[in-house]
Amino acid sequence: MTDKVFIHELTAFARIGAYDWEQTIKQKLIFNLEMAWDFRQAVETEDLQYCLDYAEISQKIIDFVESQPFKLVETVAHKVADLLQQQYGIQSLRIELHKPKAVAQARSVGVIVER
Repeated sequence: MTDKVFIHELTAFARIGAYDWEQTIKQKLIFNLEMAWDFRQAVETEDLQYCLDYAEISQKIIDFVESQPFKLVETVAHKVADLLQQQYGIQSLRIELHKPKAVAQARSVGVIVER
């Protein structure tokens, strides 16, 4: 299967960081996602029920990330991947997670999770 649904530059604000002071503020996280999805049936029927609902997925990610504190972007990326695979049956995905301005000399740092 080569069909993919993508969401680029999804922004959430999370309490994230290994340092105590980071847990007292909200920091921006930016997600780029690619999710393998066979949408042939959606094409044939023009029926939304056979699509991945990217608005719903986006909100689910935002709600999850903003609902609890995290220390590591690695943890966030893995837990979001688990959430998406369990709740939507996505067989393979790629999540690129950015933490902008975490390093003064870089626009962004982050991780990539591929499953």
